[in-house]
Amino acid sequence: MCGICGEVRFDNTLADNTAVAAMTRALAPRGPDGEGVFARGRVALGHRRLAIIDLSERGAQPMIDSDLGIALVFNGCIYNYKQLRSELIRAGYHFFSDADSEVVIKAYHRWGPACFERFRGMFAVGLVELDSGRTVLARDRLGIKPLYFTHDAHRLRFASSPQALLAGGGVDTSIDRVALHHYLSFHSVVPAPRTILAGVRKLPPATVRVFEPDGRSHDTVYWRASFARSVERADWSVQDWRAALLDTLRQAVRRRMVADVPVGVLLSGGFDSSVIVALLAQAGQHDLQTFSIGFDAAGGERGDEYAYSDLVAEEFGTDHHKIHIDTASLVPAVPPTVAAMGEPMISHDCVAFYLLSQRVAEHVKVVQSGQGADEVLAGYAWYPPLADIPPESVTEHYARVFFDRTHDDIAGLVNPEFALSQDPSLAFVREHHARTLAEGRAAGKHPEALDAALRLDTEVMLVDDPVKRVDTMTMAWGLEGRVPFLDHDFVELAAACPPELKLSGGGKGVLKEASRGLVPDAVIDRTKGYFPVPGIRHLEGELLDMVRDTLTSRAARDRAIFRPEAVDELLARPNDIRTTLDGNALWQVALLEMWLQALPTGGSDASAEHLLCQTEGASGRIGR
Repeated sequence: MCGICGEVRFDNTLADNTAVAAMTRALAPRGPDGEGVFARGRVALGHRRLAIIDLSERGAQPMIDSDLGIALVFNGCIYNYKQLRSELIRAGYHFFSDADSEVVIKAYHRWGPACFERFRGMFAVGLVELDSGRTVLARDRLGIKPLYFTHDAHRLRFASSPQALLAGGGVDTSIDRVALHHYLSFHSVVPAPRTILAGVRKLPPATVRVFEPDGRSHDTVYWRASFARSVERADWSVQDWRAALLDTLRQAVRRRMVADVPVGVLLSGGFDSSVIVALLAQAGQHDLQTFSIGFDAAGGERGDEYAYSDLVAEEFGTDHHKIHIDTASLVPAVPPTVAAMGEPMISHDCVAFYLLSQRVAEHVKVVQSGQGADEVLAGYAWYPPLADIPPESVTEHYARVFFDRTHDDIAGLVNPEFALSQDPSLAFVREHHARTLAEGRAAGKHPEALDAALRLDTEVMLVDDPVKRVDTMTMAWGLEGRVPFLDHDFVELAAACPPELKLSGGGKGVLKEASRGLVPDAVIDRTKGYFPVPGIRHLEGELLDMVRDTLTSRAARDRAIFRPEAVDELLARPNDIRTTLDGNALWQVALLEMWLQALPTGGSDASAEHLLCQTEGASGRIGR
């Protein structure tokens, strides 16, 4: 787990080493254990290291294989790297480190871009063939690790965050109007490749993009889960599905213990994190550190779920840490939380994750977390209404239960220069749903509306909301978050599971029933909870003052995204106007402006002298 960046020129000029050094510094929170820059002609790569596997200097990056002619920066973890390493050794490759990053280099050399299909893990990769000049960017199947870039005829720049790209300078920071529409409509989700900034794009999940030396590029999408019913499982009973899902999750949890440092668990008290703890205990994990967070109550809402997390911690004998944040400490954490976001995210639990990660990082470097279960196993309240509708009407029903605003609502909220004549958010969702239904019919299946909704949420919403939230908030403190529910084997099996089994028991029923006798019944049968941060959901006092100051500031007036009369109405009723999913409409508007105001101004004038400058072969000469 690290921060990566780089620049590759397409115009036969030298890469801007100073800009890459500035980008690397901007990624410092993601990698507190080391830093490095490699520069050679038209290529410059930067890396900030969080040492998890091979803690020695042999695992430092950028990693250069002089014999194979490959330079690499890598963020993430390949959980099956030891198995791949053994296979590569049998094929004649020699290793100088025990790092999974070196396995990525050797695997690419042997299998080319197809190597990414062999990786089980989470990753964002920037790789350069030094002899051919070819550059490769790649991202894991579920988009767990971020990868942003700018690209024109002269150069490519990439980084783990938009803020790092801005630190390098020369980025168009005007507002992408289509992305703005998605943010205000599609529950703040901006699907790849867009971001809210017109000059910044993000590589889609499960994608390998190869850039030729002249800047031409082509993509390969190497994975997509099938939501059709499979013939080989047609005779499976409910018990078969329960056993298979639990066994696959057990394997996913075990995989994510791969590390040369201790691994903890974020234990919210909900079913998802509780079953992770239970499976680790069942596998014989001792002295497991678990962490829960709670806040003061506000607006009639309880601020913690300690009753359930305490129950699980006691049941499995974990070394449990309860972290309580009072309201006085909550408000000062809002600005740094917003500044740490790779993209604006309205979920109130971002602040919770940020503060929790700060405390957890004092104890461990790696944690497992339960994000993703609701999206892949139909755990949210908007899924049951989609169960019995005709597939052809899924988009309209989905928008009714999930979209924050209609197209007309957005036109009434933003100033005319930011308004669009067409509804790109509805069009995007309709096209995605239609593709799922068409593929199902072409395969001779009978796709259901819920399949189309779950596929959209798995491929898009999950990536650009909860997964991104976990990565950015944990990495703000140099903490690696691992998500076993997004193991691609588990996601594939869950996708193929009949919808009625997922919807049973109020959602996730098939896995809940499989966990009887493993997880306490009180946790399985509890009403679904959410990460409670009442002090953010209910705007008052200092936080409301902060929101008001943001929206009435000179910067906001100059940017003029929102109609003044619409802002005035929101400020006059700060907690009354809610979105479809009961979000605070004022908070959504204010959060975007806060995020824009927190962006770095850019530039690359700082010296790179303090960085470790690696030359060719500095990480060791490696031959076959």
